[in-house]
Amino acid sequence: MDGPHGLDVTARGFGLRGPRGWAFRGVDVDAGPGSLIAVEGPSGSGRTCLLLALTGRMKPTEGSAAVGGMRLPRQMAALRRVSALAHVPGVTDLEPALTVGEHLRERVLLQRRFGDSLRGLFGPRGRRATEARLRIDRALEAAGLDREALPKGSRTAVRDLERLEALRLSIALALLGRPRLLGVDDADLKLSAAERDEVWSLLTSIAESGTTVVAVCAEAPEGAVRVSTRGAEPRPGGAPEADGTDDTDDTDSTANGTDNTADGTDGGTDHGTDDTEEAGDALAEAGRA
Repeated sequence: MDGPHGLDVTARGFGLRGPRGWAFRGVDVDAGPGSLIAVEGPSGSGRTCLLLALTGRMKPTEGSAAVGGMRLPRQMAALRRVSALAHVPGVTDLEPALTVGEHLRERVLLQRRFGDSLRGLFGPRGRRATEARLRIDRALEAAGLDREALPKGSRTAVRDLERLEALRLSIALALLGRPRLLGVDDADLKLSAAERDEVWSLLTSIAESGTTVVAVCAEAPEGAVRVSTRGAEPRPGGAPEADGTDDTDDTDSTANGTDNTADGTDGGTDHGTDDTEEAGDALAEAGRA
């Protein structure tokens, strides 16, 4: 599948601080369009928060960053319009009772209503149906998900999918909007070595097609742009807490740097704060809209 033009990602001293301390800090990124960026680190090191910040879903509090020329946090809303998320707990969860086909049809309808032009929304029904089928087929092909190989085809419930199949479905749903930046959380979580190789091969192919990919993982693969959240230490003097003001053009983000679609699942530590409290902190911030 020919993908859209990807976005370059740059960051210097990038950080996000919440009420309990730093989720991540001192992150530098330099990746060109169509890159595979692997955010590497242990659980609780701020990986998901960094992913959400780089896709315009959480507001950073330190440093500078630009994605495709869109400066963060000032242009978070614009970045959200050209990026998509997959496999992020609390944000893109699949509904276990729904089938694969129902998820795909629902996402196409949502994309048509909120993501496409008015011309696509009010076009002839036959043309819309044909375009929807083509869009689904292309997304499934790009995600490597073969409906015919599933136990009940498109009627297979999500609860009956294997872990890798569910990941592929989540990626396919994100690709339906033809994003220029794709964020994938926990890309290698609870997968065998062979399955991890499949995932990285998939994400590499998506990046090669033109879409920039940011993937959270425990260990980055060879050839990826590696961004580590391991062992980030607070800088001397610290940084001020978010003061509740926001001078960005993002009208639906909150003072704590999140919008109503972003639920972070990872939190950093600061001066001994444990991982559980920090992760809960990020979730609370992300849900405050």
